[in-house]
Amino acid sequence: MSIKENIIYVKSNISDIEKKCNRENEVNLMAVTKTVDVDKVLEAIDAGITDIGENKPQELARKYEEIGDKVRYHLIGSLQTNKVKYIIDKVYMIHSLDRIALCEEIQKRAEKIDRIINCLVQVNISEEESKHGLRREEVIEFVKEISNKHRNIHIKGLMTMAPFIEDEAGIRQVFKGLKDLSLEIKGLNLESVEMDTLSMGMSHDYKIAIEEGATIIRVGTFIFGERNYN
Repeated sequence: MSIKENIIYVKSNISDIEKKCNRENEVNLMAVTKTVDVDKVLEAIDAGITDIGENKPQELARKYEEIGDKVRYHLIGSLQTNKVKYIIDKVYMIHSLDRIALCEEIQKRAEKIDRIINCLVQVNISEEESKHGLRREEVIEFVKEISNKHRNIHIKGLMTMAPFIEDEAGIRQVFKGLKDLSLEIKGLNLESVEMDTLSMGMSHDYKIAIEEGATIIRVGTFIFGERNYN
């Protein structure tokens, strides 16, 4: 199948699941473009993709220079403080906010260019040592501190990754945990904090994620095929 056919297929699945869950046009399909050549990214954009996700800041910056504003750019990988400068004027949303030092750097850079930066707090719901993100019990105080001290950061919601396992119940529990946490934070009515975005679900588990409340699913393999990350 072509990239366009793959996108149509995934969007059809999204629509079917939304109808089943009494949701409508709430889920945004983000194409994960890690290691994907620009010509294929442009093909995806022509097929209706409006948002792309990159893991590495330099790669996001490179694609931005070649593609321009045809699409919204999301930084979905772990972000080092010394790399913020590469993307601060290009990124639509950062999905991997997970420590105060990173908040301080984003705040400093955003203030200089008079921009508000949309961010998601990355939460390690599954508590896997191999995954980045805050533990569930750390998130509320973290969000409160951002709300109080970092005026150029707008928290739009939360992000997580489920374990790569076959156990559907285990995957569902992770996604439900993120949704429950977002509702708890929403109830605090903090300044510059919304909880309208849940970035969760990838090629292998996006259907479960949508059922549990995802508003952004991050799909690469099902759009561009298997890739060699070496």
